[in-house]
Amino acid sequence: MWKPDFELSRKEKLQRNLYKTLRNELDYSLLQYGILDPYANIKKSGQEYRFVEKRELKPKGKVTEAENEQIEGFIILFCEKPVEPHLKKYIRYFDNNKVTKENLPDIVLGSSRVAPELLKTQKNFEHKRFLDLIKALLPVDYALLIQPDQSTKSKLRFSLSHFHVRIDWLIDFAAEALGKELRYVSKDLYEKGEEYAEEMVEKLFEYYSFHHTVSGRRTAALVAYQLLSSASHISTVYVNSSESRTLTKISEEGITKYCLVKIPKEHVKEMDNGERFQHIKNFRRNYLLNESKDGGVGILRIVYTHNEHSTPPGDGKLRELQPDVNWLKVVSQSLIPKPTVFEGTPLLYNIIYDQQDPFT
Repeated sequence: MWKPDFELSRKEKLQRNLYKTLRNELDYSLLQYGILDPYANIKKSGQEYRFVEKRELKPKGKVTEAENEQIEGFIILFCEKPVEPHLKKYIRYFDNNKVTKENLPDIVLGSSRVAPELLKTQKNFEHKRFLDLIKALLPVDYALLIQPDQSTKSKLRFSLSHFHVRIDWLIDFAAEALGKELRYVSKDLYEKGEEYAEEMVEKLFEYYSFHHTVSGRRTAALVAYQLLSSASHISTVYVNSSESRTLTKISEEGITKYCLVKIPKEHVKEMDNGERFQHIKNFRRNYLLNESKDGGVGILRIVYTHNEHSTPPGDGKLRELQPDVNWLKVVSQSLIPKPTVFEGTPLLYNIIYDQQDPFT
């Protein structure tokens, strides 16, 4: 279990502050790459962009799967401290998939984003071309790993250490670990029979905001975070899905999803008129990706949190699983400015549950 800030040394607090600052910047870069760039490319190609339906964003919502080759799926693991030794047999990476010139595929080395002669420094988060390297490697299958650079003791810096990282842990083990933590399981996932075990596996997916029918990267991402959550430091897992058209961020702060939504023209007009939303400047320029006679397109950020059924009980006693009870709740829905906008603030926009006034 990760340590809260008040248990950290002064040095560790500085490291955590740096980590969170860099993570914030990574949020915007991955949003641009995973959601905004594909949208622009799809529009440019003349195809119709399929927006996420509101029902798919509700807890336990099932996504209508339809992969789009224009949207790149990826997983990134970003760790506050180096991956702990006991996790390395499940989060698998070796010397042959370190980010070095000798290991990188020719297609990556030949990319205009990568400068082979600068690779030793380009893989450091502080380098101005670090994000170019990330983007060049994202299409390579499996996950990327960002963690503190262990080659230097004199300087604290984060580095893209490995690519093609595999998550090799069984779903049953992840469900059992979560069940024990939440006190739905005492010793073994199957101690109450196969049906109970299957229900616990389905709740594992719900715990991380996914429907139990998903597979591939989203499954690997939730398993990876369940593993990393047992460490003494915080970690973040990003997963972009071409089927769900969402970027999901899993961290100690909860679960955040980003997607594109249509904004009706009456809402655009209200947010841009400067009367009700005096703190919002240049809404059309700063928040809209595209505008037509029917309205516009904006970036919706949804934040989910766990409730009393998906947090450990206060008395620590074993309890019975209730499959029909929701484990997540939506705590925030907001339109956020485009990643290039520095001064814009999120704008409350409650649309998932069809509120009469989405701005309240």
